[in-house]
Amino acid sequence: MSFDPETATFLVAGPVRIHPRVLRVMSTSSLNHRGEYFHGVMREIQEMLPMLFDAKGHQTVLTGSGSSGLEAMYSGLLARGRRTLVLSNGNFGERSDKIVRKYCDQVTTLTAPWGQHLPVDAALAEIEKGDLQAVCAVYNETSVGLRNDLARIAPAIRRSGALFLVDGISAIAGIPTPIDEWGIDCVVAGSQKGLAAPAGLAMLHLSDRARQALHPGTFYLDLIEHFKSGEKNDTPWTPAVPLFLALREALLLLREEGLAARLERTRQLAEATRAAAAAIGLELFPDPAYASDTVTALKNPSGLGDPEIRKVLQNRYNVLLQGGQGALTGKIFRIGHMGIASWADLLVTFAGLERILAKAGRRERPGAAVTAIAERMPAA
Repeated sequence: MSFDPETATFLVAGPVRIHPRVLRVMSTSSLNHRGEYFHGVMREIQEMLPMLFDAKGHQTVLTGSGSSGLEAMYSGLLARGRRTLVLSNGNFGERSDKIVRKYCDQVTTLTAPWGQHLPVDAALAEIEKGDLQAVCAVYNETSVGLRNDLARIAPAIRRSGALFLVDGISAIAGIPTPIDEWGIDCVVAGSQKGLAAPAGLAMLHLSDRARQALHPGTFYLDLIEHFKSGEKNDTPWTPAVPLFLALREALLLLREEGLAARLERTRQLAEATRAAAAAIGLELFPDPAYASDTVTALKNPSGLGDPEIRKVLQNRYNVLLQGGQGALTGKIFRIGHMGIASWADLLVTFAGLERILAKAGRRERPGAAVTAIAERMPAA
């Protein structure tokens, strides 16, 4: 069969598959974004954002991708003349470092090789110096399928008085994120990940002290202006109205399912994915102790690359997965299992993978991956 985007099994690491209810609301006729109806939409969104973040504080929505949320966070909370610590172990950690350096002239960056955990001991040593305005980290590094254990550095950050700024784009609504417990001051979420809304919106949660520390950083992404407008159920600039309608519907779906239930389903899918991969000899790319529950990164088997794996899945089995980024292009592939991903999605994907490996002479136990998934499926 040939690839059909409308019927494909869609397990990329974001944007994720979108529920038909969310797709339908985007076909609504044009709305006056300064009118009463849209203000009602904004009010509903504001009321549901605390559920999304599972935290007390201040939330807002920006028209722009997750990177716009990161830029809004860094530009509004960092200042020149004071030191900022950036922790990086993947593509998105490197992106944060680049954005931070646009707004801060004293940056210390600690790195770990892609796929390995952040250098915690070195980070603690830098934090304990006590001269930091902020510590910036990615919670879930999508590029390598790794969840960083931020709980190990959170107490030291809190004691130091530095702001704790987190890229949670592929974590919120996908991985438990104890914002209040860890003392996170600002976290960015993306609409196209665990929430399963279309790409193009960034949601931010700020603590009380982060809200008080805000200063104008950019014009369009000035969080002060967004919060002012939000108090009137409005936006400072023209919003992407269809995306806000989709956001409301996706939040309603999340509320119906329950955040805890979505997190648990995502965890179960992740464990099943890892078990299925192991059953057919596929190796995780990151340290297994820190494997992400929203995206699994697997090494391409020796002698098999994207043309033999992902392209065959796409063109023959109508399954879409994601490849590696940067230096990992052609070396790994990634399976996203967040948002509204299902058990059926996993079964179809691994049935195709088993067939591909069998044709390449790599399958030892027919049906091993599918069996591993079936054994972990919840009872009816």
